[in-house]
Amino acid sequence: MSNFLTGLGIGIIPWYATAILAVCAYFLGNINPAILLGRAMGVDVRAQGSGNAGTTNALRSLGKKAGVITFGIDVVKGWAGYYLPLLVFLRIGLNDEGIMRGMVSSQYQAAHDAAMLWGLASYAPAMLCGLCVVLGHMYPAAFGFRGGKGVATAFGVLLAASWLYALILLAVVVLFTAIFRRVSLSVLIAVATAIVLVFAGGARGEDFAYLTGPLRFNVYFPLWIVILLALIVWKHRANIGRLLKGEEPRLSLGGGSGKAPGNGGEGGAQ
Repeated sequence: MSNFLTGLGIGIIPWYATAILAVCAYFLGNINPAILLGRAMGVDVRAQGSGNAGTTNALRSLGKKAGVITFGIDVVKGWAGYYLPLLVFLRIGLNDEGIMRGMVSSQYQAAHDAAMLWGLASYAPAMLCGLCVVLGHMYPAAFGFRGGKGVATAFGVLLAASWLYALILLAVVVLFTAIFRRVSLSVLIAVATAIVLVFAGGARGEDFAYLTGPLRFNVYFPLWIVILLALIVWKHRANIGRLLKGEEPRLSLGGGSGKAPGNGGEGGAQ
């Protein structure tokens, strides 16, 4: 963690730029389509089913259309919460004289070092903003700190950071949801898959070859992934308890009436 914070304070990105964009990312995460759509339909989605303000509970409580809209908006805000600050940080980094000299250098080592420094300076604070948008979704100040579980928003963040990595995890969730009909279980399997991918790739010395762009050079990616996934697991602790007891219900695509399907532990994972 200390190395990550050192990267944030590397000196190229002003601390106030990081702070401002991190706060903006958090409040972007506060935009919760499940809650807003529910209110438009006269339903408090947090009083329905699991009480979770996310895709699965919106799907069950508000209907398929609301579930799709909720998923789409949550993914987009996660993507924007990471990618838009990154553009700002990359721009600031390119204004650094030392980086610019390195970038245009004909010497490989100088260019490589400049790319590394640019990546550390720009991607570390962008990762912080990615965490903030997920936290904003999970604990929105605008809605009494009662939000969703962050899966769709985290997927959007990962989609911006490494689309290939994100799509692999999405395929895992879709596959195991189709097999077991339990979204929470599928999400936890995807979490385990993510850990294996990150650390197995590093152990083989492949420089995280499945990542895309300059993020491949960022040594903080494994730490960031662990923090992001730990947040998701924490928000699924009730689901884990029900899974261990064999009480986690299967996903049902019925509903849409806006009536509560019961508070006995709907398996929402978003």
